[in-house]
Amino acid sequence: MTYLSAIQQSATQLEDFDGDPQFAMTLAKGLELLSAFTPERPILSNKELSDLLGMSKSTISRFTYTLTRLGYMTTEKSSGKFQLGTAVLPIGYPLLANMAIRQIARPLMSELAEAIQGSVSMGVLDRLHITYVETSRHRSIFNTRMSDIGLSVSLAGSAIGRAYLCGLNSDAREMLLNTLRVKKPKEWAQHKDALDKSMQDYRRLGFCMAAGDILPDVYGVGIPFAGIRQGELLVFNCVVHSYQGKNGALENEIGPRLLAMVKNLEGFMLPHRST
Repeated sequence: MTYLSAIQQSATQLEDFDGDPQFAMTLAKGLELLSAFTPERPILSNKELSDLLGMSKSTISRFTYTLTRLGYMTTEKSSGKFQLGTAVLPIGYPLLANMAIRQIARPLMSELAEAIQGSVSMGVLDRLHITYVETSRHRSIFNTRMSDIGLSVSLAGSAIGRAYLCGLNSDAREMLLNTLRVKKPKEWAQHKDALDKSMQDYRRLGFCMAAGDILPDVYGVGIPFAGIRQGELLVFNCVVHSYQGKNGALENEIGPRLLAMVKNLEGFMLPHRST
């Protein structure tokens, strides 16, 4: 899969398939419902799901009933609302298990997370977000807002998202930027200037930075990394609390450390790419 086809696939929405006789719209809507649950909103009612997804309450009710019976959702006892069930876990596991780079990168990521007293994550493009597929955190970090496997972050508003954009070729980058402008206009308007600056930083420093652009107490740097599978682009970031990233620490210390880690990882991966 090329970068362009991967981006086209990631940027599609349900309405893009209206009139396609081969497209199973009911299945797609059920998957969209599961995707509505996030770390920020782990418990949702039928009404909340209806409002979020723009589907009728009767349709949502049928979906939640079916998915609950199958174990993909469960009912939260105190509120009667819904949350994801354990049946969703085996779906993602084969993908993670087949990404051998996670095992290779993990000790390097853990070492860096301890050194910066923050977190280090690996991410992939998921529609118009970056989703973490591996994370190492300093032992003192318990705040899951910082990073965790499965967390999705803004493409335009995060250092790791900006790094993804910088790692694309010009055609793929322009396609993704145009999609952001059209489908996420608020996010685009909010972060456009900072995104432009990050692209300049990448040309100058080799990494992107974000200083509290989404959460005021979270600073980060990001670097793209060409994956070992054709057409795949991975990205890495370091995330620290705001007080750790001030006074030039992002540019002069944390960014160079992440850059060195990625170059080290590239050295590890060379034998794998030649086989």
